[in-house]
Amino acid sequence: MITGINHINLSVKNLEESFQFYQEVLGFQPIAKWKKGAYFLAGDLWFCIFEDENTRDAPLKEYTHIAFTVCEQDFAKISDRIRNSQAKIWQENTSEGASVYFTDPNHHKLEIHASDLATRIKTAKENPYEGMEFFV
Repeated sequence: MITGINHINLSVKNLEESFQFYQEVLGFQPIAKWKKGAYFLAGDLWFCIFEDENTRDAPLKEYTHIAFTVCEQDFAKISDRIRNSQAKIWQENTSEGASVYFTDPNHHKLEIHASDLATRIKTAKENPYEGMEFFV
């Protein structure tokens, strides 16, 4: 049985630039760093970056992204750091809860989100998406 996400590993072109972004802009806690990579903690999440010359040169056209939880009290501060960094906004928020959709220096699509699944389901039950079915 799967019990959760063990870790996330993203390829990066420039380790130093990415290390700085994840530490200073997103506030991840560095745990270890070596010539080609680094480990961070983002809350309880083990997050890794690894230098790879084959890292993408542009964002993927699809909606796939990683969303990080932030508390409402920290949202404005982290959002400002993102908007004042080299991150690019790739989508405006249209769902419940405060969100910023942005790319990291390697064009990975990311999001910070100040809400949770329970709130999303409550909102969706009040105004369901087309064809939506609930199992809980």
